[in-house]
Amino acid sequence: MNTEKKPLLSEWIERKELARELNVTPDTLARWAGNRIGPPWVKIGRRVLYRRSAVAEWLANIERRNTNG
Repeated sequence: MNTEKKPLLSEWIERKELARELNVTPDTLARWAGNRIGPPWVKIGRRVLYRRSAVAEWLANIERRNTNG
């Protein structure tokens, strides 16, 4: 039985890293957040974090919208 726990934030990614993966700027992600059109996020202190699974779901929703219209 494996009793090791994953680090609490292992499923989360910082804005700078997500911006790099999406090939956009951190400012673009911040603007999307302000306009409520980007992936869901949380703010902890000064850090903005995105759950990887939520980002994947957001991308899938965009894909569905773009292929259905």
